[in-house]
Parts: sequence; C-alpha cells; structure tokens
Amino acid sequence: MTGLNTNRRYPDADAVMRAYVGSGRRHLIITGSRQSGKSTLLRVLNGSGCAGITTHAVPRDCVILTENMTGRRAVVGRYDTTRPGEERKMTTVPGGFDGFGAEALRRSIDAPGTFVTVDEIGYLEHNCHPYFDALSALMHKKRLIAAVRREELESVLSRFGYENVFVLDLDRMYGNVGCVIMASGMGVRFGGNKLMATFGGEPMIGRILDATHGIFDRRVVVTRHRDVADYCAARHVGTVLHDLPHRNDTVRLGLEAIGCGLDSCMFCPGDQPLLGQSTVAALAMAAAGDRSSVFRAAFDETVGAPVIFPAQMFAALMTLPEGKGGGYLMKRHPERVKTVSAANRWELVDADTVETLRVLEEQFGT
Repeated sequence: MTGLNTNRRYPDADAVMRAYVGSGRRHLIITGSRQSGKSTLLRVLNGSGCAGITTHAVPRDCVILTENMTGRRAVVGRYDTTRPGEERKMTTVPGGFDGFGAEALRRSIDAPGTFVTVDEIGYLEHNCHPYFDALSALMHKKRLIAAVRREELESVLSRFGYENVFVLDLDRMYGNVGCVIMASGMGVRFGGNKLMATFGGEPMIGRILDATHGIFDRRVVVTRHRDVADYCAARHVGTVLHDLPHRNDTVRLGLEAIGCGLDSCMFCPGDQPLLGQSTVAALAMAAAGDRSSVFRAAFDETVGAPVIFPAQMFAALMTLPEGKGGGYLMKRHPERVKTVSAANRWELVDADTVETLRVLEEQFGT
C-alpha cells in the first residue's frame, strides 16, 4: 500500500484482518463501488476455503449461486429486458435464494471453521425473507465475511445491527484521517538528535515517512530540529518547527497544523524504525469503522504507539495538561481504548539509545 492519497489502493489482507479483529465487531462487511475489488479481497481472505456461497453474474443472461463447500449451483436470477433502465436488469428466480440459497446457508452453520463467506449480497435477494432468516441464523453461530453492494449496505446493516458489524469501504478504507508525526524529542538518552541517525541507509525519520505514506489525507511532522524539518520538507511532507518545551505542545501544534474536518488523527512517534505500513493501515482502517474509539498498536500484552484518536477527543487533546500526551486521555477513558495488533513486536520498539538502534539495524536494517 504505497500509493497516492486517493484511498483506493488495494488493501493488505493481513492488515484488513487485524483491523477487523481490533474493532471487536463480530462480522466483516466489505463494500465499495463497482470494480472496487470487493470480491477480489474476499477471495484472498477466503484463502483457506471457508463455507458459504458465491454469486456469479453472466452478463445479459443470468446470476448463478454456488455453494463453496460442495460446488452445487443454482440459477437465482434471469436477465429481463422488460425491466426499465440500464441497470438492475436481473429478476429473481423463484426458489433460488429462498430455496437453494437458504439451504446452503443453513448447511454452512454446521460446517467446520469459524468463518463463513458470502459474495455478494445485492438487490436480487432484497425481498427474499427466508434467505435473510437463514443468514441471520448463521450469523448467530458463525462469523460472517460478506461483500455487499453499496446500494444495499444500509438495508443489510439495519437487518443485522450496526454494533455487530465492521464495515470496510474500499472507496474510503482509511476514512478521513490525519497524521501527526511526533519528532520533538531531545534525544537525551541517545546523546543527540536520533531522528537523523542512519538506519537501513536513510535517516530514521525517513522510515516513519515511508510507513505513513499514501494513507492519510493530511500529514505533518512536528519537530524542534531544523535538519529534520529540512529533510521532511525535501520529501514534500509538511512540517512545524518549534522550540516549545512540552509534549502537550507538540500534540497541540500538530492538531492545529492538520486543521479541522477530520474523522480522526493518528499520533505516530518518529523513533520506531521498524514500524510497518501494514500496521499503520490496519489502525487507520479500524478507526474508519469506529469514530468513537481510540485505537492503539499492540503486540500480545504489550501496548504502544501509534495511536489514533477520534475527532470527538480533539478538544481534549488541544488542552492537555502541561507535559502530558495522549496517554493521559487513554488513562482517563480506558473504556474507549481498543488495540490493533502490530505485525510483530519489533514494530513497537523505540530506538531510544545508540545501542538499541545498533541492535535493531543488525537484525532488521535492510
């Protein structure tokens, strides 16, 4: 995921699953416009061959439903030239979804495994109540991963409950999110400005710029170091150069620079050289699906950074007590904090000393 800020890049399947698990929701729905990659992503996620069903449209002919585990097939839709307009020309075949489809879903309840996949839910089955009854029964026993046409998303969510579903919108999979890169540390333990220390052939701050590239609507580096500001500017990343003393100053300056109109903002340390773009993306996707929770990176029982705060908490971040950072708010509101797993524990390691940086580079600095 190294593209431009169009938010239409094909998602890392591992990051999607970590975002989904971190959301705490029971089911995953993938939505988006036509040709956005819903079915492609679902097939990748279904690499182990989950039970469920797959629909396939034969243009200007029919829609075929296939039961994943048995390969059984049935025609559930027929092309109808009498239907008005250029789209939605298929007509539901009696007994297709309500008969074969519902039976396939009921069989999936007893299939091995935790997950069932449905590709996709569209307009044909909209009024097929036995089919949706079977789908509802399945969702009480299994975890569902489904591709849903955008036009049917609200109807599907209203049937099954917003609180139970993590929605990944492939047209806007990271939401409207900003990023403040915290690069104002004095480097006392390191013995100087560690952010310009070489790691893997580039300044350490460059690793963070790489990890956060192509995900955020707005991104800014807040630093007290002129060489860091110059380096980031040369890479066309906005900077705030300051000489204020406290962590709360860095948070406030970053939010002021990012501006308003965001759904959330990530605060990312500049000294975690092994932080990967997949983990940053997973955090952003999780936050896009839940605009009231705080999401932070973790691995096993270790919690760390980056952290994404929802817009609801921006005012509190702007007025943090002197010397405090976002951790102050997380301690005050632990019920709002969720974790998203990092790809490995090394992503959370701060290079606070020359020795730590040396060890990290010896092991991973390629």
